[in-house]
Amino acid sequence: MMIPSPDPNAPEFTRRCVNLADPRLGACAVVASDEFFAPKDRMLNPDPPIFIPGKYDDHGKWMDGWETRRRREPGHDWCIIKLARPGAIQGVELDTTHFTGNYPPAASIDACRLDDGDPDATTEWVEVVSPTTLQGNRHHYVEVDSSRAFSHVRVNLYPDGGLARLRVYGQPRASWHGAGENVLADLAAMVNGAYVVAANDQHFGLASSLLLPGRGVNMGDGWETRRRREPGNDWCIIALARPGVIHGVEVDTAHFKGNYPDRCSLQAATVTAGTDRSIVTQAMFWPVLLPELKLQMDRQHHFEAEVVPLGVVTHVRFNIFPDGGVSRLRLWGLVESTNDPQLKPWASSLAL
Repeated sequence: MMIPSPDPNAPEFTRRCVNLADPRLGACAVVASDEFFAPKDRMLNPDPPIFIPGKYDDHGKWMDGWETRRRREPGHDWCIIKLARPGAIQGVELDTTHFTGNYPPAASIDACRLDDGDPDATTEWVEVVSPTTLQGNRHHYVEVDSSRAFSHVRVNLYPDGGLARLRVYGQPRASWHGAGENVLADLAAMVNGAYVVAANDQHFGLASSLLLPGRGVNMGDGWETRRRREPGNDWCIIALARPGVIHGVEVDTAHFKGNYPDRCSLQAATVTAGTDRSIVTQAMFWPVLLPELKLQMDRQHHFEAEVVPLGVVTHVRFNIFPDGGVSRLRLWGLVESTNDPQLKPWASSLAL
């Protein structure tokens, strides 16, 4: 598995929102008008696109993305994607990396909301990205201003061509009704809306991998920092999917054997205002949620009795000592009803 490097020029929504078109979360390409040169599923691959010189298959040059044949009749090509969760779309990325003489001159995106099944001829679509000019071998970011929750998107290519990757960044609209009635939820799950605010090092693996569902498939499927050669420890800060009271913690070091952290700890707090940058500074002084505890290689660690009762929190800082790799982090807690007026501004963006 390749380790994707964050694009330094990417807008803020790519860091604060979940990629609702990520197949690891359950998204899938449903149907496409054409996929002669390269299959539609390849467009959703979470890894960066690659180019392999001299690689051909039965249809022509192998390309890492979705590519249609050259259109010889009126109309345009399209592909429908079922999102991992219904969510409010905040932005999209249309990536034509490695597509040079075969990229579409323009693209647009429509969206719809279905409670069951996939779109058909009677489905009503809403345009969320108007026709946008594309260039070859480039990332294109488009901000979307929509508060509606959508379950499917349709990407349109004008008139044909190839798209290396499609990312649909948004806020999942999870149903939290009744979740506070003694029902534990994973408040650190990406599918519920949790995201990584910041991490001091992501040299070998992204911190956002901690929030993915399931167990890691290999050592590349987790957060791993470089070997630390100076005093201190590595850390990442996570915004919870919902304000809640944490009762249980799971730290999974699956596949990390000679490079797992020696110990870990958690700090937590309720954040009602501030930017991501200011949160990084504040987090150094947050109270302890989980004291420093020893870890073992390639193992799921469960902590309950060790969790310090801090009440309702919105963010955590996950510390590893001194460095290393962790596959997954689960924070099991009771969802707060957000009756507290101080919490309402923070939670308003997550409301149904």
